[in-house]
Amino acid sequence: MTQTTGRLFDDVARLFSDAAGMAEGARREAETILRAQIERLLRGMDVVTREEFEAVRQMAILAREENDRLKARLDTLEARLSAADPGTTQGL
Repeated sequence: MTQTTGRLFDDVARLFSDAAGMAEGARREAETILRAQIERLLRGMDVVTREEFEAVRQMAILAREENDRLKARLDTLEARLSAADPGTTQGL
C-alpha cells in the first residue's frame, strides 16, 4: 500500500510539474505575441522611440542653456550701453 501511495503522489507531482511547464510556455508565447502586436500598433501610430525622444530632449536642454547664456550676455551689453548713454536704450 505504501509503495502504491508514494507512486501515486509521484505521478500527481509529475503531472503538476508538467502542467506548470506548459503554463509557463504558454505564458511566454502569449507575451511574445502581445509584444509583437504592441510594437506593430506603435509603428502604425508613428510614435517616436525612446532614443529619438532622449536625443530631442538633450537638444532642447542645450538650446535652453544657450538661450540663458545669450540672455545674460544681452542684459550685460544693454546695461553697459545704458550706462554709457541713458537715452539709447529707450527705443529697444
